[in-house]
Amino acid sequence: MTEPGGFATSYFAPICHLPGMHRFFRRLRRVLAALAVLVLLVAAAIAGAIWWTLPGSSVDARIPGLSAPVDITYDADWVPRIHAASALDAAAALGYVHARDRMFQMELMRRAASGRLSEIAGPATLPIDRMMRTLGLRHHAVENLAALPADARAMLEAYARGVNAYIDRKGRFAAPEFLVLGAPEPWEPADSLLWAQTMGLWLSMNWRQEMARQAVAGRVPAPVLEQLWPRQPDVPLPSAMNKLPTRFAAAAARLLAVLPRFPAPYTLPQTASNEWAVDGRHTATGVPLLAGDPHLAFGFPGIWYLARIDTPGHVLAGATAPGVPFLVLGHNGHIAWTFTTTGADVQDVFVEKPVGRSEYQTPDGPKPFTLREERIGIRGEPDQLMLVRETRHGPVISDLDNPSGPILAVAMANLQPDNTAAAGLLALNRAQSVAEAGKAAAEISSPVQNLLVADAKTIGLFSTGRVPLRKAPENGLPVPGDGSHDWIGWASGDALPHYVAPASGRLVNANEPDWPADFPVPMAQDTFGDWRSQRIRQMLATTDRHTPADFAVMQLDVVDLFARKVLPALLAVTDLKGRALAAQAALRGWDGTAAMDQPAPLIFNAWMEAFYRAVLAHAGIPLTAGGPTADFLSYVLSPAGAHWCNNDCAPMLRSSLTDAVRELSSRFGTDVQAWRWGAAHQAVFANPLLRAIPVLGPLTTITIPSPGDDNTVDRGGMNAALQSVHGAAYRGVYDLANLDRSLFVITPGQSGNPFSSHARDFVLRWRDGATITLGPEAARTTGAVRLTP
Repeated sequence: MTEPGGFATSYFAPICHLPGMHRFFRRLRRVLAALAVLVLLVAAAIAGAIWWTLPGSSVDARIPGLSAPVDITYDADWVPRIHAASALDAAAALGYVHARDRMFQMELMRRAASGRLSEIAGPATLPIDRMMRTLGLRHHAVENLAALPADARAMLEAYARGVNAYIDRKGRFAAPEFLVLGAPEPWEPADSLLWAQTMGLWLSMNWRQEMARQAVAGRVPAPVLEQLWPRQPDVPLPSAMNKLPTRFAAAAARLLAVLPRFPAPYTLPQTASNEWAVDGRHTATGVPLLAGDPHLAFGFPGIWYLARIDTPGHVLAGATAPGVPFLVLGHNGHIAWTFTTTGADVQDVFVEKPVGRSEYQTPDGPKPFTLREERIGIRGEPDQLMLVRETRHGPVISDLDNPSGPILAVAMANLQPDNTAAAGLLALNRAQSVAEAGKAAAEISSPVQNLLVADAKTIGLFSTGRVPLRKAPENGLPVPGDGSHDWIGWASGDALPHYVAPASGRLVNANEPDWPADFPVPMAQDTFGDWRSQRIRQMLATTDRHTPADFAVMQLDVVDLFARKVLPALLAVTDLKGRALAAQAALRGWDGTAAMDQPAPLIFNAWMEAFYRAVLAHAGIPLTAGGPTADFLSYVLSPAGAHWCNNDCAPMLRSSLTDAVRELSSRFGTDVQAWRWGAAHQAVFANPLLRAIPVLGPLTTITIPSPGDDNTVDRGGMNAALQSVHGAAYRGVYDLANLDRSLFVITPGQSGNPFSSHARDFVLRWRDGATITLGPEAARTTGAVRLTP
C-alpha cells in the first residue's frame, strides 16, 4: 500500500535529483510566493481605494464662500441634519452632503440630460444621447440660468461650491465608479437645472402618443384610436382626428422605434403619484394632515435623499434630489407640500413642409432651419457628429431616424424660454401659507403638476407650470406646421385648476383629471383613470378623525379596484380546462387585494396583460399605440366596448388565460395553488448604467418581493416580466399640528455607494410600512461634519 502522497513522491523523485532542479523549484516557489504577495497587495490596494470612497464618520472640511461654520450630524439612518447660519450656507452644505453620498448619481443625471453618457458607457447609450442632444436640454439650462432672479442663481452657485469642495477634497475617490472613470468634472450651477429639465420632459405628455397614433393612422378608424384612452362618463370625446398622409405613419413608426421609452434606463413612467389632504374637521387634532408619495422609476440609488436643514427662523425637512439645492417634497415648519402629475398636454408634434434643402415653409414664407452641430464622444469608438435642425416650433426629432424623410418637429413647454422652475421651487421653500404656496406654484413653469399644500388652517391644490393655448383644438395626432395649430399663448396661475379650502374638507389626486369637462382651458385629451383616487376616497370616508398613522397605513393599501370591477367578467368565462380552470378557480372569492402570498394577483395581472395584447393584436394596433391598460380593458369588458371582441370577449379571454397560464407554469411550476404574487412581483432597484455589467450588476441591484400592482395605492408598476419597476420610492405624511411628528421613508437607502452600510437599509422598512421622523435632534448620532469658510 502506498502512503498518501507516495505516488507523487516516487514519480517526481528522479526529476528532483536531476542537476539544477533543486534551484529551479526554489526559484519557482519564490516566484509563486511573490505572485501571491502581489495579488494580496493588489487586493489590499483595491479594498483600500474602495474604503477611501466611503464618507468618514467625523470630518472637517472647507467650502469657500461660507459666511459662518456649518455643523452637520447624521442619525442612525444616515439622514443629515444641517445647521447653517444662512440659506446660502445651507445650500452649499447640501451640495457637499449630496456629493458625499450620491456624486456618481449626480454625474449620471447631468450626463444623461446633456447627452454625454456614451463618453463613459459606449455605444449602448447612444439613443438617449442623441435624443437629449436633439432636444438641447443642456443649452436650455444654460439660457435659463442667465434669466433667473439673482437669489435663485445665488442658491445654485452656493450649491455648486459645496459639490466642488467635495470633488476637490476626494477627486477620483468621490465614489467607487470614479476610481475607473477618473475624477468628476467640476459642478456648474446650470447642472442643477438639468434635473428639472429632465422631469419636465418625462412627466409631460403627449408627443409619443401623438406619434403612436400617427403610426397606425389610415389603418385604424379615428373612433377606434380615441377609445384606446377611454374618457370618464362626463368627459366628451374630441372631434374626429385629422388624417395626415399615410407616409407620415411609416415615419412615426420608425421614429418611435429609436426613441427611448420607459422602463429603459434614464426614462420615467408617464403617471406618477398619490396625494391627499384633509382639513381639521377630519383629523384627531383639529389641524390638517397631508400625505404624498410620488411614483417614479425605481433605481439604485433611489431618486430621493432625506435631509433636515435648520437656519435661523426656518426649517426644511423631507425629500431632496441630489443635484438640486432645494427641498422638493416635505415641509418648512409652516406648510407641507407634495406633487402629482396632471397629464396636461404640453407637447405637440408639427409636420413641417420642406422648401429646398435648407428651408421650411412658414406662414411668412420660407425660413432657414436653425442649425447646431453636436459632437458625441463614444467610449471605445470615434466621435459621432450630429447636425441638429430646429424650426420655429422646436427641434426636428425625425432626424433621429431619417433626415431625408418627413420633417417632424416637437414643441415642448419645458423647452421654451424663461423657465423659472428653480425660482418657483425656491419661493415654495420660503412660503409660509397656502396662499403664498399658490403664488409660488405659478412660478414653477415646468412641469405641469398638482401641488397639494397645507398649513395649520387650510388645504389647497394648485396647478404649477403653463399650458399652451392653441389656434385649433389638440386632436391627438401630429399637426401641420403651417400655422393653423400654432401655440398663441399660455395659461398659468389662476387660469389653471386650483382649489382652496373645499367645502368637503378633503382634496385627493392620483393623476386623474382634476378639472371639469367644461373647463375653459383645454388641459388634455388623453387622461388617466381614477382607480387609486377612488380607493383613497373610500378609505378617507371610513373615519372623520384621521391620524398620521392612519395616513401611513393608507399609503400601504393594495386593493385593486380595477380587479374588483372586471372580476365578474373573468369568472363568467366557461369551457376552461386543466390549469386554466384551476387558475380561474383561484380568483373566486378573491377581493382584489394584491398581497404577496397569494396566487390570485399573479393570475389576474398575467391574464390582463395577455388579454390586452390579444385585443390590440386583433385590432391591428401595436402595443406602442395603446393607452392605460386598466382604463382600456375596463372599457372593453363593458357593454360599450364589447365590439373590440366582436361583441363577445369570452373566446379572447379564454385563449389569453390559457396563454398566461402556460407562461406562468414555465416560470413557477404546474401547481397553481403554489404560485405567489411576490415570486414574480419583485421590486427591482438597479443602477441604470452598471446593471448589465458582470459582477457590478449584481452588486448594484436590489430585489425584494413586494405587494401591490399598477392600480393600487401602494403602487408597484410593472414591466413585461411583472416585476415592480416604479412606485412610491418616497412616502411622506405631514402633521400640521406638529410638523416634527411628520413621517418619512425612502428606498433603498441614503447612500449611493454600494459598499456603504446605508445603501440598502431602508428597503425592508419601506416595503413593510415603517417610517422615521426628522425632528430637530437625532436620537442617535452616527457621523458629523464641520464645514468652515
